Amino acid sequence: MTDGEGHAFEVAAHLAGLDPTDFRVELYADGIGGADPIRTEMTHAPGPVSRSDGCVYRTRASAARPAADYTVRLIPYCDGVEVPLEEPRVRWLR
Repeated sequence: MTDGEGHAFEVAAHLAGLDPTDFRVELYADGIGGADPIRTEMTHAPGPVSRSDGCVYRTRASAARPAADYTVRLIPYCDGVEVPLEEPRVRWLR
């Protein structure tokens, strides 16, 4: 949803037995003109989900860019370990 405040994003994730602390949910947009990409961590929010193993995540983003520029991604997470998702040889399907 887009309003005067920006874009609101919401995603339901079905965990399939995973612990929610084992990953992060991010809103991502490629950088423009050499700028760094936009990476915003989405927060767990109460809300209805269709399965008992589901969670809802929400965040907002600036309307300075179209909503279609953004995508949601789940990233493995372990405190102190970095996952090289920004490696240039990784290709993301759009």
